[in-house]
This record gives sequence, C-alpha cells and structure tokens, in this order.
Amino acid sequence: MAIEGKTEARTQKIRLGMVGGGSGAFIGGVHRMAARIDDHFDLVAGALSSTAEKSLASGRELGLDPERCYGSFEEMAAREAARPDGIEAVSIVTPNHMHYPAAKAFLERGIHVICDKPLTSNLEDAKKLKEVADRSKALFVLTQNYTGYPMVRQAREMVAEGALGAIRVVQAEYAQDWLTEAVEQTGAKQAVWRTDPKQAGAGGSTGDIGTHAYNLACFVSGLRLDSLAADLDSFVEGRRVDDNAHVMLRFEGGAKGMLWCSQVAPGNENGLRLRVYGTKGGLEWEQENPNYLWFTPFGEQKRLIPRNGAGAGAAAGRVSRIPGGHPEGYLEAFATIYSEAALAINASKSGKAVDPAVVYPTIDDGVKGVAFVEACVASSKGNGAWVKV
Repeated sequence: MAIEGKTEARTQKIRLGMVGGGSGAFIGGVHRMAARIDDHFDLVAGALSSTAEKSLASGRELGLDPERCYGSFEEMAAREAARPDGIEAVSIVTPNHMHYPAAKAFLERGIHVICDKPLTSNLEDAKKLKEVADRSKALFVLTQNYTGYPMVRQAREMVAEGALGAIRVVQAEYAQDWLTEAVEQTGAKQAVWRTDPKQAGAGGSTGDIGTHAYNLACFVSGLRLDSLAADLDSFVEGRRVDDNAHVMLRFEGGAKGMLWCSQVAPGNENGLRLRVYGTKGGLEWEQENPNYLWFTPFGEQKRLIPRNGAGAGAAAGRVSRIPGGHPEGYLEAFATIYSEAALAINASKSGKAVDPAVVYPTIDDGVKGVAFVEACVASSKGNGAWVKV
C-alpha cells in the first residue's frame, strides 16, 4: 500500500501459518497471493488439509519444510507456539464450522489470527470466540475483503465527512449464478461444503455472500442494524440452505435499507453493488467495476470519481498501489486487509499504537455478520417477521 512505502521502513516479514487451503482449495490460494502482494508475510507452516498425508503433500507443493506440515491445527498450534521461530500469525481458510476451534487454539497461545468470513457457522460459537479474542493479547482480523477496495474507502470517507448529509437509504446486493443448478450433487468441492448446513451453518447465500453485502453496507454508511425482515428461498430442489434472500433493513437512527443476495441469478458472476443515499446526495459502487465511484450531489449532475484520480481522497490513496487507469481488483483488495493486519501486528510487536488510518474488520464485525445470518433465518421461518439483530 502507498502508506507503507512513504512512511515506514521495511520491517522483518511476519512468520505466517495456514489452516486449510490445501491442494484444490480456491480461497487458500487467494489468501496466499494476498499475503504476498505487499510482501509483509512469509508462509512457513501449515495444517493444510484434514489428513497428515494430504497436508504434507500440499505443503511440499508450496515449498514448506515437511517438519512444519502438520496433520491437525491442534498439533500446529502447540508445536509452533513452542518454537523460538514459530509462527506469529495464522490464516484460517477452512469451511465455516472449523473457524471457531481453530481460531481459539491459536488465540489462546497468543498467535494473531487472520480468519476468512463468516466468523463461525453459528452465533453461539461466534460469541464464545469473541470472549477468547477479548482475553487474548493477539489480534483478530476478519477478511471481509471488499472493505479493502480503494473506492470503498473513498465512499466511507465521504459519508463520514458529511458529503451525503444524514443517511436515509442503503441498498446492497450480491448476485451470482453458479448454484443455479444442483452442482453440489456432482461433487463440486466448493459447492458441497457451502450447501451443507453442518459445515456452512444455517445460512447458504446469506452466509456466503449476504454477509459481504451486509458488512459493506455498514462499513460505508457507518450505520448499525437494528432489525430486519427476511424472505429466504431454496429454489433448487433438495438444497438444504437458502440460495436466494430478500431482506428489509431498519438501522438505528431511522435509516432504512434493502439487501438482496442470490446464487441462482443467471447472468450474474460476482455482482456486489452498493448504493447509499442521504439528504445531500448519493453514492454508487459496484465490485465488477471497482475503480470508479459515482457521486451525485442533490440537484447536480453525477460525478465520476476514479481511483487515484480527480476527487479521490486520502483514504483511497493510502490503499492504492498503482497509478489511475491501471485496474486494481479483487486480489489487491484482499491484500489491503493483509497489509492492514501487518501494520497492526508490527505496531503490537513494537508496543506502539497503531496508526488511526489503519482499518480492518474485527471480531465484532464477525459476530455481527453471524447474527445477521441467524436473524435472517429466524425471520424467514416466521414468515418474514421483524427480528431484532
């Protein structure tokens, strides 16, 4: 990120481990690429799969020391904590139901945790993990990666500075089409666990992508959700979790919103979109065209704000890596979360306060995300009844 090169000397790389993310795992590869982009981390250990043999094979593919390829996260946490050169942070990229026990094992040993979303597969585990994190001296970072986009930071800064006035309406959506058919029945790895409530939790599309839309809405608007009314569907026959959801939102302070998430919307790949409207103007941003933000002051023409271009502010600039016109996207946004985590970890190591400009999703954001999913499920079971979050 721009801030690192301008204001801080290069520090020694943070020794990183990984739980999950072995051969064939999409999100594990994403996390490894994100950790490398700004060169703050060195992957040195892993419990990369559910068996010792698979973990060792995956570790060898990544060039890890075979002695630091573990058969379980419990073994990895105990042995790495005992090493003088043990890992300082761990990435957890398993299916949702394993987030709680894995994160707990490392937090209790003072090892920083960078965990994929949602926080856990159920709210009970989320609350218990928060208690563990609050007791630990280690940091907890949740990879709600869309908060890392420069123009999302730009939108957040503009809302905070009052450019939109008082917020009235927030519209968030995340539409995909990859689960339009029952691909989980073909054995597709990414679909199998995401449609299994024992691994993913009670929410399907709500947990997988709805949490992203919800987190983004709150991150940019600065609002806190009060209650919701949800209508969830499992359109594909035999599917045990929702694949489409329509959710009405009531925020504290009186603002209203709507959220739509779907994985059965043909023609949509990763259609994450956010619109925020206040008394003085509105903002529009979409993930598939992420380097631009539309701003419309009330009564005036729409204005296009490009990343690293005219109208872009400091919040966007500090997480931009390349000149405007050269697209930054998904991996760079993910890398921003890793770099923010690195800045916070290095500040913790040196006993210094972290720069106030450093922003990353926390354990509290994770608890809110799981609470959102469970409230959606409860509301839908109650025929769309309003549920407090």
